[in-house]
Amino acid sequence: MQKEWPDLQYDKLKDTIATVQLWTQIVGKIRLIKMPWLNHSWHVTFTVSPQGLTTNGIDYDNGIFELTFDFINHYLLITTSEGSNETVSLYPRTVASFYKELFDKLKALNIDVKIYAKPNEIDPAIPFEEDEIHQSYDKKQINLFWKALLKIEPVFNKFRAGFSGKCSPVHFFWGGFDLAVTRFSGREAPKHPGGAPNIPLKVMQESYSHEVSSAGFWPGNEAFPHPAFYSYAYPTPVDFGTQQVQPNEAFYSKEMGEFFLLYDDVREAVFPEKMLMEFLQSTYDAAADTGNWDKRALEFNYF
Repeated sequence: MQKEWPDLQYDKLKDTIATVQLWTQIVGKIRLIKMPWLNHSWHVTFTVSPQGLTTNGIDYDNGIFELTFDFINHYLLITTSEGSNETVSLYPRTVASFYKELFDKLKALNIDVKIYAKPNEIDPAIPFEEDEIHQSYDKKQINLFWKALLKIEPVFNKFRAGFSGKCSPVHFFWGGFDLAVTRFSGREAPKHPGGAPNIPLKVMQESYSHEVSSAGFWPGNEAFPHPAFYSYAYPTPVDFGTQQVQPNEAFYSKEMGEFFLLYDDVREAVFPEKMLMEFLQSTYDAAADTGNWDKRALEFNYF
């Protein structure tokens, strides 16, 4: 039998997520600074791995290296093409402690890197080396979160495969701490007004330089304390939020300008993958139909 989707409870998860997000920002910024810029910041992301989250290969003077958060054995593994590796243990420890040990281990591996050592998309943005506040790490909760990603990623990949236009990989952004996939109409978009905390306007405008329909999974926050799936369009067509989408449990937030489907509704469904695919497809249809996308040219069905 297929394993059930794990039970995620925001109240139990939130403190660990707050700390781990900052750890992933430190690691993600290493990839950001060492790799060539890809459109829409695609070079900064993680992918879901058999152990947790990984940067995949990053270039450096002696070849390539990779950083992987292992949420089974609970360490960050640094592996190099030279055959050497180091680990940084994951436990209830401060961001400052994690930051220092990680860069000590990188130095031991002859990996020379300097990052902008403050968080993005988080307010207040405490410098990593000074953050003695965030220090929560519940092994069970982060393992459950990763196991949820293992369930979600295959559905996102299947959804992505139905599109022949420009489409992002299925990847994990450390800024918003969300797994996302984005489809593009091919047309330029109006300049984005910005507004995300502690992120340069030019980065936001490059990320949203073209029309998108984007969907993802997010663990929630204090204002919306529920793990949930989301779907939005940029720019947002006038009638986007009035469209009928599936499943019946999905809803539109005027305040946030997005459709949402609670993770618990999917987890408790008889066919969770089917319900999630209905949400992804119908919210994309809502964006494409109201945005006058050339769906016939963009969609793909090989079989």
